[in-house]
Amino acid sequence: MKLIYRHRLFLSLALAFAVFTVGILLFEQVRERKMNIKVIESKLDAYAEVASALLFSNDSIKSSNISNLQSMIPKSIRVTVIDKDGRVSFDNNIDSIANLQSHANRPEIYAALKNNKGRDIRKSETTKQEYIYYAKRYDTKVIRIAMPYDVQAKKILKGDDLFLNFILIFFVLILFLISRITGSFNKSITELHKFVLSSNDGYRRIYNFPKDELGDIAEKITNDFMELKESKKMIDIERDKLLQHIHSSEEGVCFFSDGETVQFYNGLFIKYLNTLTNEPQSEPYAIFYDDIFKDVNQFLLGKQKNYFETQIKNHGKVFSLRINIFEDNSFEIVLNDITKQERTRQLKQEMTGNIAHEIRTPVTGIRGYLETVLEQPLSDDQKEHFIKQAYNQTITLSELISDMSLLTKIEDAPQSFQLEKVNLNSLLESLRGDYMDEMEEKRITFNWSISPNVTVFGNTNLIYSIFRNLLDNSIRYAGENISININIYKEDNQFFYFSFSDNGVGIDDQSHLNRLFERFYRISEGRTRSTGGSGLGLSIVKNAIAFHHGTVIAKNRAGGGLEFLFQLHK
Repeated sequence: MKLIYRHRLFLSLALAFAVFTVGILLFEQVRERKMNIKVIESKLDAYAEVASALLFSNDSIKSSNISNLQSMIPKSIRVTVIDKDGRVSFDNNIDSIANLQSHANRPEIYAALKNNKGRDIRKSETTKQEYIYYAKRYDTKVIRIAMPYDVQAKKILKGDDLFLNFILIFFVLILFLISRITGSFNKSITELHKFVLSSNDGYRRIYNFPKDELGDIAEKITNDFMELKESKKMIDIERDKLLQHIHSSEEGVCFFSDGETVQFYNGLFIKYLNTLTNEPQSEPYAIFYDDIFKDVNQFLLGKQKNYFETQIKNHGKVFSLRINIFEDNSFEIVLNDITKQERTRQLKQEMTGNIAHEIRTPVTGIRGYLETVLEQPLSDDQKEHFIKQAYNQTITLSELISDMSLLTKIEDAPQSFQLEKVNLNSLLESLRGDYMDEMEEKRITFNWSISPNVTVFGNTNLIYSIFRNLLDNSIRYAGENISININIYKEDNQFFYFSFSDNGVGIDDQSHLNRLFERFYRISEGRTRSTGGSGLGLSIVKNAIAFHHGTVIAKNRAGGGLEFLFQLHK
């Protein structure tokens, strides 16, 4: 059976006090026994002095002296005279001493011959009775006094039991006090034990600690523990949040200790690492020895700053790498694939340059025409001509700005376009009316074979801009005396598939076909800036079709001319 803490503490203190008490008792018993032995020795020494006075008054022991000795010494006391050779010359209890053996080897005799006095407690070899022996040397003789070691003698040597009884009573009282003290001390321990057993049940209980210093300590321990537990719980929650964020992050993250031991990393870090290195990697340590990370290792060797950032390019990919060093010298390495952002940045730079280039032409033309009108002496007809040319350039500039605005809106704010059912026949009739003059001027016919009830679901303005820009492209670049045709060549549960074609000049170099939808892209041989246009029409077509979940391709027709194939959602 397992003892509780109070019992173990009580037994430990009781055992310590018991050992202490037994030690006192033993010491007292030994001390009292020695004192009693000295008392007996004093008495026996007195008998020895009497015997010495009576027996050694002259050279011979007379019978009268023996009679006097026996009258002065109790009958139970045995008196023996031994010479220095151990021969017994007198014994008041032995009639025939001639047969006695030498007593030189008796312990008390040996001690008396050597130290003048000696004592021993043993059974006599002559009388077979147990005695307390006391021997004292007188010149060449030794007088030995023997007192029977009977019940009375043993009682004298044993001493009084009063002290023993007092110690035992005192011991019982101390045990009682120890029990009370351990009980009081154990109350705090018991409550702490209850707290430990219930510390994982998720509840904060009320514990009845005693109102003393130990109780205050126990209460402080429990409060601190509960606060620590709550803090740990919050830290674990935040840690789980962080790990979930890191795992779902689009960045590759790896944490290292001060000794460059990996502590944690997500899957993207290994993926990006394999993208950058020439050899396949399964562990993050490659970042410390691959030559492509040379700048990283130079920074980590010095660690003179807490932050480092660089770009690494390899295998057609661009990655940003940054290092954050924390207070304990541990650090994180973050890899981020910025290939798309870099391409977007380059495209924006190119677009900005193209926009500036495209705007410069009409602005320069407007400025030139107006300067001519203002500074040169011109006739009214000449002035009207230059003003009309400037006006035409403002139209071109206005179209460019309008197209740029539409493209930006499609890309950045697609939610701003409202969706509705759009009847294509009505839309194409409206388109024909808007471009009637231009088509008549170039003798262009515009036809479509679409059922009157065909409708698509989308934004009316964007769908109109798709067909308007395709029609405008054909009018500007396909030539004169051509025909433009629109038909639905296929449909399914979701889409109508359209063909927009002309029988014009087409594009001789097939390599240009994939680039027709790039912003401001122009080809030579008839499709130049001299024909007008913002250079954004086909780019608007592509983005507007993509807004309606479709795709578009361009190809040369077998019979000549250009054909665009695309789909729109029903």
